[in-house]
Amino acid sequence: MGRNFSVLLCTFWFLYVDALTDSIILQISELGIYPAVDPLDSTSRMLSPHILGEDHYNTARGVQKVLQNYKNLQDIIAILGMDELSEDDKLTVARARKIQRFLSQPFHVAEVFTGAPGKYVELKESIASFQGVLDGKYDDLSEQSFYMVGGIEEVIAKAEKIAKESAA
Repeated sequence: MGRNFSVLLCTFWFLYVDALTDSIILQISELGIYPAVDPLDSTSRMLSPHILGEDHYNTARGVQKVLQNYKNLQDIIAILGMDELSEDDKLTVARARKIQRFLSQPFHVAEVFTGAPGKYVELKESIASFQGVLDGKYDDLSEQSFYMVGGIEEVIAKAEKIAKESAA
């Protein structure tokens, strides 16, 4: 059912993509990240510190920078592997992969398809959580703990659960 749902979701989005400036990327949907929107290829005239405020704007731009740096490293990773990256580049990759997974959203309307209950996270919490990832506050957590969760407290709880299961 998961594969059919992916095709159905992509079909639905492509019907409406002409009205959107967001880009739907097959690679993102193949990772199981929904909505499958590329934050590097998406634009908004509202992405301005005057509209969003400094914290929101700076965090959004920081997320874009980390994701762009990761994208720039992907050819090197494909050819040489992760071991050939500098420690800073490895950190960039780890944070970018956490950000990618954290951008997944368990939607209330998709609950019947995913089996995961929908989540709502306050904007201030989202901004603070992404800033925490950028600042390295969650470097010790696995990237899988960021997938299809609500707020950062749920990420931490999921990371603890994963750690307990792997220790057993």
